[in-house]
Amino acid sequence: MMLTYKRHSNFSKWLKQLLKKFRTLEEDIKTVQRSAIELLLLRSLDNRSIDLIPNFNSDTVRIYKIRKFSCKSLKWKWVQSGIRIIFAYFPERQEVEYLEIYYKADQENMDYDFAKEYFKNINTCESIEVDTKTQRKMDSIGNLWKNKQ
Repeated sequence: MMLTYKRHSNFSKWLKQLLKKFRTLEEDIKTVQRSAIELLLLRSLDNRSIDLIPNFNSDTVRIYKIRKFSCKSLKWKWVQSGIRIIFAYFPERQEVEYLEIYYKADQENMDYDFAKEYFKNINTCESIEVDTKTQRKMDSIGNLWKNKQ
């Protein structure tokens, strides 16, 4: 199995700003995909660099935070670079969507406002889809019942 990776437009915007300070971020993100995300999500090997954010889970999406992110531009800091990445994982589709990236020195207290809004919107859309499917089934059963009478 392979994971597919997407980037939310906000993530791309914040990444572009951080690339001015840390030029190796693109390469570092590819490394963390192999060394942490795929190990955790595909092989169930937890190297304790990724945390599941409490209260941001459902059957269809889980929101994670990468705490231990090694940035080559910050050689002396290793995995304590202070760079954090928030991502959503969709198990059914085997898809990861990067939501936020930030540098702790610039943004000390993370309030997860964007992740909260994203999670709320995803769950609302999915419940609407389920309701629509259920309604279609009910309509088709109703039509069959009417035709039999």
